[in-house]
Amino acid sequence: MSTLPAWLAEVRFDEQGLIPAIAQDQASGKILMVAWMNQESLLETARTRCAVYWSRSRQRLWRKGEESGHVQHVSDIRLDCDGDVILLSVEQVGHIACHTGRESCFFRQLQGRDEQAQWAITDPVLKDPEHIYR
Repeated sequence: MSTLPAWLAEVRFDEQGLIPAIAQDQASGKILMVAWMNQESLLETARTRCAVYWSRSRQRLWRKGEESGHVQHVSDIRLDCDGDVILLSVEQVGHIACHTGRESCFFRQLQGRDEQAQWAITDPVLKDPEHIYR
């Protein structure tokens, strides 16, 4: 059994053993997505420099791009001041991070005020999801 690296002790996982992870495009600075990591996925990401997350819906490791080919090459891993959020600086292969076929998962913008406000789709679909997932 291998021992865990010392840096991992500074990471504050929640009661489910998870920590939110933000993926940010290393070139543009655009936030691409937010996902969850557990200890195993964070360790694998640090080792391979390819983003690995924990899929809460599938209850298993999710290697970004395992189905779509849209992997994330990780150039930098940061931990926030409270130790409870991870920030990954990534090169997004294929320029599509979202399962909807868009560059970013943050493609809806609240427009207007109060009760009149509505979510507006601001980013185009770059590739039909039917053609992405095998």
